[in-house]
Amino acid sequence: MAWWMIILWALLGVVGLFFAYILLIIISSLFVNMNKEYDKESKYFRFLLNSSTWVMTKIARIKLHVTGKELLPDGRFLMVSNHRSKFDPILSWLVFGDRQLSFISKPENFKVPIYGRIIHRLCFMAIDRENPRNAVKTINRAVDLINRDVASVAVYPEGTRNYGEGLLPFHNAMFKIAQKANVPLVVVTVKNTYDIQKNFPLHRSHIYIDVVKVYKADEIKKIKTAVLGDEVREFMLNKLEEKQ
Repeated sequence: MAWWMIILWALLGVVGLFFAYILLIIISSLFVNMNKEYDKESKYFRFLLNSSTWVMTKIARIKLHVTGKELLPDGRFLMVSNHRSKFDPILSWLVFGDRQLSFISKPENFKVPIYGRIIHRLCFMAIDRENPRNAVKTINRAVDLINRDVASVAVYPEGTRNYGEGLLPFHNAMFKIAQKANVPLVVVTVKNTYDIQKNFPLHRSHIYIDVVKVYKADEIKKIKTAVLGDEVREFMLNKLEEKQ
């Protein structure tokens, strides 16, 4: 067999495997009941989420630069981060893939085809920003997931994407999750995700994800959330203003 035929068959095999993988993700997502509130982690769906995200980073030419992971506590925690792009949670759940992060997210994200169903199965939580009573229910569910060792929880205290510089005002009530669950608070910054769409496909995107501060559970237990929010905000701003 000619060498070019071998290469052709190899390429066809790779393409076939890729489309079979995509089909597997689609079919698997159909088994998720969107009317059910899941309370357990699924290693299978976590694998699908993380592996497909890894493939996406290769296609989108994303280079991840991560620091501070060694600071993460051994057990469950609450993670807070700045938020500028829809890629922020996607890359964060990949970087911290071994820590089973469940994000608090806007309801619209659960309507995204395929992936809305997968994140629902992984105990991601929708929050109603317009209804404080429902928002408290989400906070309490996050505390319950942590206390039952189902997942660590991630949330964006800005509440929505920030399309400008700096940080939007914080929703400090989110810090109550760490206080009620009596777990560490992990402060993370994410830089340059806003440029991914602009750079693709001609240029590589260098994304910086840094663990900048970890509060022990007993450090934040009696701190007012407004004071805690100001401290966290300062840590984030200082890191975001650093030159890479």
